[in-house]
Amino acid sequence: MNMLTGVRSCVLLAATIGAFASCKPKQEKSTATGWNYNDKKQGSFSVPKPKDVKTAPGLVFVQGGTFTMGATQEDVMAEFNNTPKRVTVNSFFIDRTEVANVHYREYLYWLENTFSDEQYKKVLEGALPDTLVWRSELAYNEPYVEYYFRHPSYNYYPVVGVNWKQATDYCIWRTDRVNQLELINKGYLNANAIKTEENGGGQENFNTKAYLMGEYQAQPGKLATSKSNPLKDAQGRPRTTVRFEDGILFGDYRLPTEAEWEYAAYGYVMENPQRKASAKTRGEEVVANKQIYAWKNDGFDNLRSTKPGSYQGAFLANFKRGSGDNMGVAGGLNDNAAIPGEVTTFLPNAFGIYNMSGNVSEWVADVYRPLTSLEGDDFNPFRGNVFKTVDKSGGEGNLRDSLGRIKMKLENDSILQNRRNYQKAYALNYLDGDSLSGVTYGYGVTTLISDKSRVVKGGSWNDRPYWLSPGTRRFLEEDQSSSTIGFRCAMSHAGAPEGTKAKIKTGNSFPERKPRR
Repeated sequence: MNMLTGVRSCVLLAATIGAFASCKPKQEKSTATGWNYNDKKQGSFSVPKPKDVKTAPGLVFVQGGTFTMGATQEDVMAEFNNTPKRVTVNSFFIDRTEVANVHYREYLYWLENTFSDEQYKKVLEGALPDTLVWRSELAYNEPYVEYYFRHPSYNYYPVVGVNWKQATDYCIWRTDRVNQLELINKGYLNANAIKTEENGGGQENFNTKAYLMGEYQAQPGKLATSKSNPLKDAQGRPRTTVRFEDGILFGDYRLPTEAEWEYAAYGYVMENPQRKASAKTRGEEVVANKQIYAWKNDGFDNLRSTKPGSYQGAFLANFKRGSGDNMGVAGGLNDNAAIPGEVTTFLPNAFGIYNMSGNVSEWVADVYRPLTSLEGDDFNPFRGNVFKTVDKSGGEGNLRDSLGRIKMKLENDSILQNRRNYQKAYALNYLDGDSLSGVTYGYGVTTLISDKSRVVKGGSWNDRPYWLSPGTRRFLEEDQSSSTIGFRCAMSHAGAPEGTKAKIKTGNSFPERKPRR
């Protein structure tokens, strides 16, 4: 090899080494202090990069926006409790279907095994759905009393006979099971924890809030103690417990607010025929004409498919067409469901959500008041807040109740007196039933409205078409149940409202302009 060739080789090698060196990811650092993030030499302050917000099991993403909440058509019932009002709902997740019998039986199975000790007998009894909701003095419905909840033929029919409190407890259980499995799959939690729990673990079961507060003694998984664990403490050692800011755990399953439920039911998705699959193209900022039901108004008959084809004339929801007509005549059944149908039947709306009109009515989180639309905020309106804080009266290490959940108590109003945004921890009756409003409802005397009245949305298999409109609203006491009421869960969405991808940022971004000198 001559001298020139050797020089060229050295230059090429140096250039190659430099290229590889330049491929090393740039160390992210604080724009406030200049200190490096995720650097064991500088304290290992963990700042995970924003990543795709995963959709938790069973949920679909609903991009938020503005809509007119309340009555949507000429109100033949002359209802005064759903006065139209323009509101905005932030993006969120909601169940694709109603919670089915098999899903609720899965919950009971866990309770039976985890709380098998006799001292927890009332826990299981308190979770059982009331199958007697099918019973009637003047109808033969005993087969539904015996079979509807447990027979395999009804596995994927919506669970009914569940009251509002039971539905709320189911949401808490679902949160914990989903997060526990996520930690196991990621290698931060030992899978043996499941066996321990379902062998009569009782109080020692996984609870998300208890885990995050260090009250649940978790058995770390393989990754948690491994050197390859990306989570480090201040000394650069593997961190065995996950924090919420690590972006691994899901948020809480909960009942949707009335505004969220109604918004999701309409499925308003702005359509632009010229729009291409690009983040740079946008449609016009318009709001679609108000719909009557959970699908678009298409033709004169809004309850049946009007598009030519095999589905033309088919009913779009499970409802009662008229007195004594729950499913049509033999050989020509109009909705093919005498009682609730399977949760994935009938037409899904634009968000891909099933049975927001018909099948079963659904619990939402709100406390019922007739004039909620006039009283509530216009951003994420909700009546039902009870602001709580952790009950630390038992001392650290004793913050859990007998079910393994963190004990909570009402915030002290005396501490809230100097706040500007709220002064009362109990806000269920705020300005409508409290001492400041001077409004009384006289429960059981002049009205059935109380702080235990919860809103019920959507029509059911036994309702006329009027109640199928998402704007209609009814109520029932939170400890009561019905053969026509079920529920579905929701979850708050974190990050930019436009989507679940990390590359989508909030606000409108413009090219950076360099200052003139």
